[in-house]
Parts: sequence; structure tokens; C-alpha cells
Amino acid sequence: MTAPASAPILSCAEAKAWEERLFAGDEAAEWSAMQHAGRAVAAGVLHDFHEIGGFPSAGRVLVLAGKGHNAGDALLAAKFILEKHPASRVGVFFVFGERGLRPLAQRAWQMLVQAAPERVTAVRKLAASHDLCLDGIFGFQFRPPFDAAVEKLLRRVNAHPRIRLRAAVDLPSGTGDIPGEVSFRADFTYATGIVKLPVVNGDNAECVGRLRYLNLGFFKVDEAEAHMRVLTPSVLAPLLQLRASESNKRTYGHLFVLGGSRNYPGAVLMTVLAALRSGVGLVTAFVPESVAAAFAARAPEAMWIGWPETPSGGLALEGLHLLRERLEHANALVIGPGLGREAETLALVTEVVKTSPGPLLLDADALQPDIVRAGMAPRVLTPHLGELRRILEGGDFYKTAVSGETVMMAKGRLTAITQTGRGCAYSPFGGPVLARGGSGDLLAGLTGGLLAQTPAEPLLAACRGAVWHGLAADALARAHGQVAVATTQLLDFLPAALREAGA
Repeated sequence: MTAPASAPILSCAEAKAWEERLFAGDEAAEWSAMQHAGRAVAAGVLHDFHEIGGFPSAGRVLVLAGKGHNAGDALLAAKFILEKHPASRVGVFFVFGERGLRPLAQRAWQMLVQAAPERVTAVRKLAASHDLCLDGIFGFQFRPPFDAAVEKLLRRVNAHPRIRLRAAVDLPSGTGDIPGEVSFRADFTYATGIVKLPVVNGDNAECVGRLRYLNLGFFKVDEAEAHMRVLTPSVLAPLLQLRASESNKRTYGHLFVLGGSRNYPGAVLMTVLAALRSGVGLVTAFVPESVAAAFAARAPEAMWIGWPETPSGGLALEGLHLLRERLEHANALVIGPGLGREAETLALVTEVVKTSPGPLLLDADALQPDIVRAGMAPRVLTPHLGELRRILEGGDFYKTAVSGETVMMAKGRLTAITQTGRGCAYSPFGGPVLARGGSGDLLAGLTGGLLAQTPAEPLLAACRGAVWHGLAADALARAHGQVAVATTQLLDFLPAALREAGA
């Protein structure tokens, strides 16, 4: 799969071969890449530390240093953190002894000591507390087993009650194409240059934590084809370009939204609010008539069409004409948020999907096996794990049979996007701040608005929606933390996330 603005995900063996071709034994090039990686890891860690209040001015850093490049990356990352926070202290635990360091890692250690000799020490035991633990023990060439002392160290670090943030360089020690008995349990994994397959393997999720891809320039556009790829923020770059001066609201698409019920009115409102921030020109929302007036007062930029209701407050079949008489004006249609599962409403949705000529985004209760396979219109499906299990055919994510051209966006720790069996692209953005009601409704509206702007490219719309939504979530968490926030606050971070993506 060649997803827009993405980099390949390779097995550890493939990554080793790629790096051997890239560096061809050139130690100067390897040293330059190590410095680049160390600086990028440091910047990433300090950036992510804002989710828990920021890195303290006199923070305590523990580096777990192995022998090779991962040790060098971690040591250089500690050096750059010291430069930013001169009052901080660094303790380095040489897992195989200082003399076990390979030449470039030894060079990195010397640079760290020279940066602040009075604040850098070699340690042989864990302190009572550490603000940051950098894991640089094993790289992607790790092969099990490791000795009992290393296993004991990893278990002690994982169980340590007072390490505020655990960061793995490239991939957590103990993971690999063949995993060990125990692995470092990271809060964040900073993949340097190449994303290795083990970090996207769901079996390693508890060890990997949240994935950050640090692009060190190893790949040119489409230089390496791969079945799996990781999306980068540059997928959003075209949205930052100046719009044509002669454009008008119809230039940027018309999105229809069909959803809501008397029991679940808020979901469709959040979807519309997000769509209005997507850059789409027009939004028309078809909602239960009992809530249309209130929603129009809340979001007057959208056109609200009141829909006849069933006795239970769902959308009634008799309202189908309201959509059909306007459908020729739609560039894309979002169906599902707040819909409910009343039989009449689901029959209505099935009929709409069967006859819709334009691209669809199906979300929430519209994700039913019969509905997602109805009709032939291109579609984007946005299931969470439970909904994905409901609509899978034969349990295979990549081979789920649906009618027409289908993009599957499976929401989770890594949002996985695939197009009709052609491989998978992962968005690594977002995090626990999204673990609250309404996050998926915002994603549906944002992606639907993007789909209306590029109706012929549903894969592009899905990739952009996932990345933009995730970047805004990251920005929200850095500004306000992960706990005391409301879902709709994410909308206020969409502009900053978009500009940061283009920086």
C-alpha cells in the first residue's frame, strides 16, 4: 500500500538490510544519523512531557545504556535534554559495563559527560525517583534470550513506582521479530528513522505505549513499497496552501449528515461541529425534528432539516423524501452518529446506502453487517474495536468483503486505515485524552468534511482525518493534560495542529 505522506513499516530484518544499504559502512554518516536521532528523541520527549506538566527544570534522567546505536541515541538524547535544562541530572546505567560500549556509543557517552560533567554520573542502582527513563539497551537486532541480570533489571524498571515517563528509543528492549520473555514497558516509543514491525504488533501494545515516528530522512517519497506504512503530518500540508481567490462555498464541497435520535442527540451535533471546522463549504444535517431548532441555535452555520420521528424518537422511514430531493447537491454523506438501533431507522439507513450515488462515511450504529455491504457507493467505515468485530467477515481485517470501493478506518491506539485489501496505513497520533465519549463523533465529522472536499479520494480523506484529529488531541493534552478536559475542546486545537503539521 502506498498511502499519501507516509513511510514504510519494515520487519527488523528488513530494517537492518535497509540501513546497511543506506550507510554502507560509512561511520561518519552513522554518527550524523545518531546525533540527529538523539536530538529528535530529546525534542519528542520534552514535547510529550507537557501532557504531565512539562519536564522539571531540575529533572532526573535515567539512561539504560546497552552497547550499540540505541545506547548512543539515548545518551545523546540525554545530552540534548541537559542543554535545555542545565539544572537536571543524568544517571547512566551501563547494562553491559562502560567498556561494553561500541565506538559510536562510547563517543556519545563522552559528549554527554563533556556537556555537564558535574551532573552526569554512571550508576549501578535505581534511585528512589526518576522523572524520565530512557531505554537504550537493545536495538532492532535483539535476539532472545538475554541473561538473568538484564531480565531482572527490566522487571525492576517496569515495576518502579516513581518513574514519571518511560521512553523507548526505536523500540522497547526485549521486543523484536522474535520477542524475549520480558520487555521494557514504555509510555512512548520513539521510532528513529524506520518504524519496525514489532511496534505496530498489537501483542506488544503494553510495551510500546504510544508510538512516535521520528523521520530522519531515510526515505524519499515512495522509495520503499511496503504492505504497512505509518502516516506523517505532511499529509495535511496541502490544506495549508492559499485557496483560490475566486472560490466560493460550493468550491469546497457540500456535506450531508444523517443521524441523531431523541435518546442520543449530542453525537450528531458534535459531528456537525467538527465538519464545520474541516474546511468544507456547506453542511446540511438531517436530524430528529424535536432537536433541529435547538441545534440550529447552537450551530447556525449548518442547514438543519427536521426529520419525522418514530414513537421512540428515531428517524422514521417517512422522511426519506427529505434526503432524496436534495441528494444531488451532496458531495459526501455521513450516516450514523447518535442514530440508535431501532429497526425502522436501520431500515431507512439501509435504503439510503443502497441508493446513494456519492461517497459515504458510515459510523456508530450505521456500522451493521448488512448496511456496510449495501449498495455500490464508495465508503469510509470508522469502527472502534467492538464495531470492527461486528462487521468483520471471517475475522480478517484485510479481507473483509464489502461492496464498492471501501476504506476501513479502525480506531484504536494506532488508527489503522486500509482500502479494500490493499494493505494498511497507521496514524500514530492521539492518545488517552481521546478515551471519552464523543471523540469518534468528532472524527466522523472532520473526516466527512474532508471527504466532501475530495470525494474521489476516500483514502486521502480518511488519512487526513485520522492524522488531523490525532494531532489536535495531542495538542489538547499538552495544553490541558489528559484528565480535566471536555471532548469538544479538541475542536479549538484543530487550527494549531494544522499549522504545526505544515511547519
